[in-house]
Amino acid sequence: MHNLTPLSGLIGGALIGLAAAMLMLLTGRIAGISGIFGGLLSPATHDRGWRIAFIAGLIAVPLIAALVAGAPLPSPTMPASLIVIVIAGLLVGFGSRMGGGCTSGHGVCGVARLSARSLVATAIFMAAAIFTVAIVRHGLYVFDAFSLREAASASLENAMGG
Repeated sequence: MHNLTPLSGLIGGALIGLAAAMLMLLTGRIAGISGIFGGLLSPATHDRGWRIAFIAGLIAVPLIAALVAGAPLPSPTMPASLIVIVIAGLLVGFGSRMGGGCTSGHGVCGVARLSARSLVATAIFMAAAIFTVAIVRHGLYVFDAFSLREAASASLENAMGG
């Protein structure tokens, strides 16, 4: 999907922030997807209704936007190996549990609350993501400072649709 504009980013970010703030104000809960979904898997959870609605909204809204506004649905490129996808999913789940939350909980809600733990977690998420993209897309030469700057610039250009 290469139709990202500053306006769509601004509107999307504002809607994410509004949803996170409303969830916090109305339920006292953090909008961390791993915690919300994990609560659905726990048999002792008594507050399934809002969790189901939240997860259903995450799935339904892009589909509704595609139908109503003609917004394109993303078509992610997946690796050929299912085992790679399963291992990656397990690593993300393990990391979310180990880090006490996921990118949405720490990056959106925790940073907004100026939580030291979330600031550190988000910095680590971002560093790991930059490092992974640099290695996967640009090879091991990124350890050279100049090449790392070029790799980051190329990644930014790709993200902006250029």
